[in-house]
Amino acid sequence: MKVLGLIPARGGSKGVPGKNIKMLAGKPLLAYTAEPALQSKLLSKVLLSTDDENIAETGKKLGLYVPFIRPSALAEDSTPTLPVIQHAINFLNSIGEHYDAVCILQATNPLRKKEDIDNCIHKFTEGNYDSLFSMLEVPHEYNPYWTFLEDEKGLLHLSMGGHEPIPRRQLLPKVYHRDGSIYITKTEVIIQKNSLYGDKTGGYLIETDCRINIDTLDDWAKAEEYFKERK
Repeated sequence: MKVLGLIPARGGSKGVPGKNIKMLAGKPLLAYTAEPALQSKLLSKVLLSTDDENIAETGKKLGLYVPFIRPSALAEDSTPTLPVIQHAINFLNSIGEHYDAVCILQATNPLRKKEDIDNCIHKFTEGNYDSLFSMLEVPHEYNPYWTFLEDEKGLLHLSMGGHEPIPRRQLLPKVYHRDGSIYITKTEVIIQKNSLYGDKTGGYLIETDCRINIDTLDDWAKAEEYFKERK
């Protein structure tokens, strides 16, 4: 299976201006995604999709494939991920490059490992999923079987139904949330079904001592502290 690694990185970040090439512990943020992606044994190629010439230049220096500059219409604050991926696929198809699946690697997560990428691809391939994403277990205090919805009268109802919450933590079913670092989807699902998920979705549990997803200056400070402690 040919899997394209795709890193979307636009230039107009509001939460942390210029974050994709801002220096974090001596390297541009983009490098923390580029390096494990390029070290992956199962990604056929790693492409950078950006609307920004400076990000494109940094990406090329890091060894990423940058065959186009993304149209500005696909780099707005409100632009969803799906059309960005479809644009890249359609461009590659137009120059004769075809891939069976796309592995989306967000540059905002600097802790992703090459082993996680390859393990996700391996599980995706073996399970014949339409899509697969990396995930973390939801802490028990936020388990949906212990959370409530408030109605228009101010009354609380268990979000999963029922009259009383499950009495003990040990009886709660395990539930998971997307960690945002790795998404894989079959190309035909992206193009033909206009979806990043399809009908059959799998998950890969990430083992980590810290979760960092940089969207705000507070997130950036947390990342700087993390790498400072490990130096």
